[in-house]
Amino acid sequence: MVMKRLGAGSTVFCCYIGYITQAIIGNFAPLLFLTFNASYGISLTLIGTMITVNFGVQLLVDLLASKFVDKIGYRPCLIAAHLFAGVGLIALAILPQVLAHPAAGLFIASAIYAVGGGLIEVLVSPVVESCPSENKKAAMSLLHSFFCWGQVGVVALSTLFFVLFGIENWAILACVWAIFPCVNALLFAFVPLFPLVQEGQTASFSELFKNKLFWLCIVLMICAGAAELSVAQWASAFAESALHVSKTLGDLLGPCLFALLMGVSRVIFSIFSGKMKIKTALMFSSLGCIGGYCMCAFAPDSAPWLGLVGCGVVGFFVGVMWPGTFSFASLKMPRGGTAMFALLAMAGDIGCTAGPSAVGALSDVFGGDLSVGIAFGIFFPALMFLVLSFMRASSKKKEQKAEQAN
Repeated sequence: MVMKRLGAGSTVFCCYIGYITQAIIGNFAPLLFLTFNASYGISLTLIGTMITVNFGVQLLVDLLASKFVDKIGYRPCLIAAHLFAGVGLIALAILPQVLAHPAAGLFIASAIYAVGGGLIEVLVSPVVESCPSENKKAAMSLLHSFFCWGQVGVVALSTLFFVLFGIENWAILACVWAIFPCVNALLFAFVPLFPLVQEGQTASFSELFKNKLFWLCIVLMICAGAAELSVAQWASAFAESALHVSKTLGDLLGPCLFALLMGVSRVIFSIFSGKMKIKTALMFSSLGCIGGYCMCAFAPDSAPWLGLVGCGVVGFFVGVMWPGTFSFASLKMPRGGTAMFALLAMAGDIGCTAGPSAVGALSDVFGGDLSVGIAFGIFFPALMFLVLSFMRASSKKKEQKAEQAN
């Protein structure tokens, strides 16, 4: 009876909560790195490795999910994904305090919720894509905007909690955040799910690998992930170093501003996407992102606020890249199915890992100057623009040949 009363709208709502869950597991622990260092005596280098573990596990899950999701089914995988996320957050609150080596507890918890994050990333986008909708591009962009709203909420509400109740009570907040994925796991047991492609019509791995367009989309996803995280991961530190503000204010001015404007751009795209071609939107976003990176990297010492504005500009223009590439790939390769979404998600995670790492490494080489590392980040939106330009030129050539043939 419950299943009959629920429609596609309830499925999409659960997917929104799924992306908020992604924001929770991706942004809560980094707010506590200095606390972990002070409370447990763990080096910042070791704590920072949690980011590598998180993305490493997500990459592995992305790869494996392309093999087993269709065999097991979306519903049990979605339920399991959210349970992993919830259990991982609870483990984050408990394990470091009960294990002899707190660092082991942090790594175990991070790996557990990373499994959930990887599965959510692979599953939620195709679920929304499969739901009946007049404008798939709008639905996809609006879905991804909820990661941004989740990121803003996690940073702002966590900061408020720490001010009111003390950062030493962070474990309580971790358990509170765990409520979101646990409740959503229950909801996913009842909402209707729709087939992404007809049974037996899904493209095989060999078909995808032989498709040149698929590989171009892989490059686009790597660029999208790298362009987003190269600034997002360093936004707080950049705000602190450029404006000489506190950690709390740096979090609010950096990551929150970035996520807020990224969310706004995704909502705007969802409203006007019916009047705009995806490829054109992606090219426009690439150029805008390059401009934002230039503002960050080359802001004069006399106007450090310009660099902060640049972070916001990057957030605004990078917002369309990830969901836009998903929509573009789905439009051009409708038989891609779960395998395509999983491999694209894996490519995006590769970019999310490579981009921030390259920014950090180059900044260290130049004496900790973040502007040098961020200047290198221009490479990713520039490469995206070049690939899109190549795709547009190739499409025009095909159209001209078709006209000549007729």
